[in-house]
Amino acid sequence: MIEKIQPPVAKIIPTELEKFGEVRIDNYFWLNDRENPEVIDYLNKENDYYQQMTAHTQDFQAALFEEMKARIKEQDESVPYLYNGYYYITRFETAKNYPIYSRKKGSLTAPEEILFDCNVLAEGQPYFKLGGMAISPDNTLAVFSTDVIGRRIYNIQVKNLETGEVLEDKIDKVTGSAVWANDNKTIFYSSQDEVTLRSDKIFKHKLGTKQEDDVLVYFEKDDTFSVDISKSKSRKYLTIESGSTLTTEYRILKADNPDGKFKIFQKRKRGVEYSINHYKDSFYILTNKDDAENFKLMKTHEDTTSAENWVEIIGHREDVLLEDIEIFANYLVLEERTGGLNKIRIMSWDGSQEYYLPFGSETYTAYTSTNVDFETEILRYSYQSMATPSSVIDFNMRTKEKDVKKEQEVLGGKFDKNNYTEKRVWATAKDGTKIPISMVYRKELKKDGKNPLLLYAYGSYGHSMDAHFSSTRLSLLDRGFIYAIAHIRGGEDLGRQWYEDGKLLQKKNTFTDFIDCSRYLIDRKYTSAAHLYAEGGSAGGLLMGVIINEAPELYNGVIAQVPFVDVITTMLDDTIPLTTGEYDEWGNPNVKKYYQYMRSYSPYDNVKKQQYPNMYVSTGLHDSQVQYWEPAKWVAKLREYKTDDAVLYLDTNMDAGHGGASGRFEALKELAKEFSFLLDLEKIKK
Repeated sequence: MIEKIQPPVAKIIPTELEKFGEVRIDNYFWLNDRENPEVIDYLNKENDYYQQMTAHTQDFQAALFEEMKARIKEQDESVPYLYNGYYYITRFETAKNYPIYSRKKGSLTAPEEILFDCNVLAEGQPYFKLGGMAISPDNTLAVFSTDVIGRRIYNIQVKNLETGEVLEDKIDKVTGSAVWANDNKTIFYSSQDEVTLRSDKIFKHKLGTKQEDDVLVYFEKDDTFSVDISKSKSRKYLTIESGSTLTTEYRILKADNPDGKFKIFQKRKRGVEYSINHYKDSFYILTNKDDAENFKLMKTHEDTTSAENWVEIIGHREDVLLEDIEIFANYLVLEERTGGLNKIRIMSWDGSQEYYLPFGSETYTAYTSTNVDFETEILRYSYQSMATPSSVIDFNMRTKEKDVKKEQEVLGGKFDKNNYTEKRVWATAKDGTKIPISMVYRKELKKDGKNPLLLYAYGSYGHSMDAHFSSTRLSLLDRGFIYAIAHIRGGEDLGRQWYEDGKLLQKKNTFTDFIDCSRYLIDRKYTSAAHLYAEGGSAGGLLMGVIINEAPELYNGVIAQVPFVDVITTMLDDTIPLTTGEYDEWGNPNVKKYYQYMRSYSPYDNVKKQQYPNMYVSTGLHDSQVQYWEPAKWVAKLREYKTDDAVLYLDTNMDAGHGGASGRFEALKELAKEFSFLLDLEKIKK
């Protein structure tokens, strides 16, 4: 008789957490200490359990990995773009995990200069990420940042591009964001609080000096705001952005005057967001000022930047979200969203032309790409749909001629987009709201309720989850899966109000929307509860935590990646990275009404004695956004409470953070784990 493999059991050490007269008992609070050997031991035991329970899928995981990898063009490179006299290219070489950044002077036939070979930089590191790179105005130096832990804490260095030498200047434990002033010797960078990791300071560094001599340029005192530093496309201004969920404030300084003083562009006003683009003698401002919920475009002279001087260029529209702009000498390009779809609108400044780029599908995404030059009539944009690989397109805004510079290749000779159906359907939420669902599947599929279907969603921070292509997803589609994205409230898919209706005291709409989308797909016989699977990560992992508490019977399996599931405890701890900046998204639980509302849906606090779906939960030990202990505690509590024999796995990457493993092929191994989990439940191996 084969002995059944037993899951690890976490110790129960009750901790009382009191707020507003309520005492919550957290039996697994002790897992909140990555320095405790017992914590590491428990995580390792969970990993061992996962490995033992899935040992029968190891060969299949390896096959899936090779299958997905075989579709990717290993010897590949980006479409070059011209900036300040050089063509810049990112490329990959066969069997290498990391990109190589290079440039060519003046012509694509010029000799290649290697700026950074990340494969060399990553040698001996379990994790590696090049965080940012900025070239000095005279093209001789590059400031760059690296993270070798996965916690988004970077070190900044400077490389001489003429000699290949890395200078002695080193700036440790910062955000990785850095820009050059126009003197080629002054660098501005942002740094974070060591405990909360909130980006709160902007420093100025002079080449050849030590970090301790760097000058503090700006400190953001409000702990609900974070700061960043950038340079305008015109290269004339350095800009400091202070931003919270609902409010922004900019400071500007001419890049020719690095030792000058930044001045406030427009003083912050709660609830007013704005972003700035500089061209010639003016700033163009994208803002929700004056209750322009879906944003409008305004303009002001660079010497008179306060709001009373702003003049409207594009007015507010109730049914159109203005997401971004690109400015050219003769054209203004607007990125808009209407009816849940991206639109690119082109307008000539002289009024002679105005039109939208034509897109025929309802399951696509299109966005402007790298456009660094004002003096051009070529717009570079990207397009893809759920069945159409991503393309980079150069579009002549005057002649309307289109030049497809690159279309993503899907290797292997088996992919034909004509073999797939992509469509958009609309589910009805409990309050009558219509929720769009984008989906793709093989054309021969029958709607008989027997199809496995993976439903994905995010639904937070106003982050729209657009329909997109994935070559790795073919491993599911070609085995009979339907893949669907639920465009639930909390994102900005159908405009700003879509976001407002899915946050703070309206947050439960996010969760009920997903459940209603699930029921719609079952009712229309795309799938059934025996074959429906759900997936979400980070805030989407919170979504997964709620749906399995509220409607576990609808799902056969759930994938929760780095899930934010211990909402109240995390939001009450202002020492945890990013917490205070989240109050405008989730509410401040130090205010009773928000505490009670969070308490009513927080996944960890609402685990109950009931049957749960099969679950695969992943996290990273060094995650700075969703701390590892949230999923670890959640899984421990689920083990204690669940009344079923469904599988429950906690898989912790002991070397990575929020983004998972580094390197393009290492990430495929994590995806192979997820796909094998789904396909094993469906017993599909072909």
